[in-house]
Amino acid sequence: MAESVVLDPVDLHLLRLLQNDARTTYRDLAAQVGVAPSTCLDRVTRLRRAGVILGHQLRLDPAKLGRGLEALLSVQVRPHRRELVGPFVERIRALAESRTVYHLTGPDDYLVHVAVADMADLQRLVLDEFTSRREVARVETRLIFQQWDCGPLLPPDADRALS
Repeated sequence: MAESVVLDPVDLHLLRLLQNDARTTYRDLAAQVGVAPSTCLDRVTRLRRAGVILGHQLRLDPAKLGRGLEALLSVQVRPHRRELVGPFVERIRALAESRTVYHLTGPDDYLVHVAVADMADLQRLVLDEFTSRREVARVETRLIFQQWDCGPLLPPDADRALS
């Protein structure tokens, strides 16, 4: 398990601001946090090197890309053995429809978030790419009606540190 990194209130404030808008300039970040731009750059660089900041992502609207139907597929793999896990995950990750893949505990082994054009496309995906695989024992599909992003991810005691 990865070790957590000690973060002070300035680091926490920077992380909160960057999660709201990763394109904020160092000058603007520094002004909002109350430090010099060079200090801000040094701190963000340290957070990147420590692995706290993993990267930046561009978010796209699946519906505007012709993938207006999203679903969660609960997948049970049998037998659930290491030699099947790697190839299965790599195949699912390679599918254009796959958004995220989670390896789980419990009755389902994987949860796969997919984005498809329509119901026919979802049916094709489930039948041709999931249930046709020998190791897939069961697939349960749940449509996503709506999705909301939540607040920034910060350490458990961050609210106290920022007060």
